[in-house]
Amino acid sequence: MYETMTKSHRPPIGFIDLLAQRRRLGTRIDDAVMGVINSGAYIMGPQVQTFEAALAAFGQSKYALSCANGTDALVLPLMAWHIRTGDAIFCPSFTFASTAEVVPWLGATPVFVDVDPVTYNLDPVHLEATIEAVLAQGTLRPRVIIAVDLFGQPANYPAISALAQKYGLKLIADSAQGFGCTLHAQHPIHWADVTTTSFFPAKPLGCYGDGGGVLTHDYGLWEIMDSLRVHGKATKSDLAGKTINHDPKYLNMRIGMNSRLDTVQAAILLEKLAVFAEEIDARNRIAKRYNQLLGDCVVVPNVIEGGVSTWAQYTIEIPNRDGLAAYAKSCGVPTTAYYPIPIHKQGVYSRFPVGPGGLPVTEAKSDLVISLPMYPDLDEATQDYIIETVRNFAGRNHA
Repeated sequence: MYETMTKSHRPPIGFIDLLAQRRRLGTRIDDAVMGVINSGAYIMGPQVQTFEAALAAFGQSKYALSCANGTDALVLPLMAWHIRTGDAIFCPSFTFASTAEVVPWLGATPVFVDVDPVTYNLDPVHLEATIEAVLAQGTLRPRVIIAVDLFGQPANYPAISALAQKYGLKLIADSAQGFGCTLHAQHPIHWADVTTTSFFPAKPLGCYGDGGGVLTHDYGLWEIMDSLRVHGKATKSDLAGKTINHDPKYLNMRIGMNSRLDTVQAAILLEKLAVFAEEIDARNRIAKRYNQLLGDCVVVPNVIEGGVSTWAQYTIEIPNRDGLAAYAKSCGVPTTAYYPIPIHKQGVYSRFPVGPGGLPVTEAKSDLVISLPMYPDLDEATQDYIIETVRNFAGRNHA
């Protein structure tokens, strides 16, 4: 049924083969990097602003701000909104730790919400029940919702945005895995106050180090975050009507941080962004093929109606997840479980509240999910071998 290679006759399979893209882009990356090195503009060079403009255009946003990593991207808007002790920030537990990690930095409280069993993204019904529970208890102030575009697909933003408006909350689209995803042809910023993303190398749009970005339609918010990322520097608005006789970067108006995107990374990202739409198409083609050839033996992923995923991960469900991982490893197929321990079950986060009834979907899925190799250069012969490996294991366990 499949054109497969035996383990002994095929090259090693990468879970995310970053070098395949590196070879494809070749001298474009070399020239971009050397252009920066030869220019001497290593910090906040012209490529940074060029990339920010291109990022905003791609993400259908008026403004974009780059920063040092995806975690800083999450905390910058929270800092700009003066999130503090006593504030409740609603977020999923079925995600990477950084989504919740930034909240206690500011003294605020993450409140964990369950996820939809099909998309793994924030469940609007449980979200509203959790908001109501916090209001009824009266000890925390609901302030922000952080919706995660897990594994690359958009959350249910129409429903989540309606709740944010109903309760007067800010909405962050944590698109660290999902930048480039759309829902009914709209990027998450269509509904969210900000979209944040990560340029960690393994992300669909990744650089060759750390990097992050924030998108918004609100210039005032953008300006404050621009100040915060550079030690609270004075902004144009801060200086309006004032006369100073020194470089304004030494006039610090806020307690900020050092979170700039290096010029080299911006130059690399400009080249990667130029082919990003094609790579999203390739990821969707690969995911569709996985679904067609695995759908009768495991639970395959389903994208929200009207959604386009960037497929940061291709994640299936199977009862004996750990058994499949061990078998796949023996066959030379790398896999990863995202996420085997939900955030609220980890000791340091276990003191924070969860929504009414707990998080049964989150806890159930954490035992079932496993991700297979996914990257835009995955060829059909390699994919066939991965598929055959999964099918062989599933067949043995159902025999």
